[in-house]
Amino acid sequence: MTEAGGSGDAREDLELIEAWRAGDERAASALVGRHAPAVARFVASCGERREVDELVQDTFVRAFGAIESFRADSSLRTWLFTIARRLMLDRRRAEMRRRDRVEVSEADAVTQFDALDAVVADETRRQLRRAVEDLSPKQREVFTLRVTEGLTYKEIADVVGTTEGAARVHYHNAVQAIKEFLDD
Repeated sequence: MTEAGGSGDAREDLELIEAWRAGDERAASALVGRHAPAVARFVASCGERREVDELVQDTFVRAFGAIESFRADSSLRTWLFTIARRLMLDRRRAEMRRRDRVEVSEADAVTQFDALDAVVADETRRQLRRAVEDLSPKQREVFTLRVTEGLTYKEIADVVGTTEGAARVHYHNAVQAIKEFLDD
């Protein structure tokens, strides 16, 4: 199954939604297959690395529960990103209330390097990850949606609840901040 992306894909999404509404369970599976990888990439790139699968699943549960409210003003993928974003914000708010604990995972520990190339590549990835993590939440979301998912500024504006112009400004500021971080 291919991932959705073009206008023909939007038409196919609408056909699958109608089929699902009519009782075809396979249509829901097809929609998940088409969009789950992109939602997972978006969720992971926003910093939710531990609970990606759960957030993707919750996104589709919420989407299918509210499918009657989908008006196709935007693409299904944009609507799914919006739902995922809201779920992440809800989780972050809940986490802020439980901020007392500090968790360290095995992934945080450096164990062994096989070659200098691996060391350099790992350091570059860490620096880039730190640069993206240092962005404001809005800049991080806009940057991720533009770079990782290839959304247009209009689609990004729909997902994050801003204007197209503001999305462009957030993206530009994010790129500048990352460049400055990496130059230091």
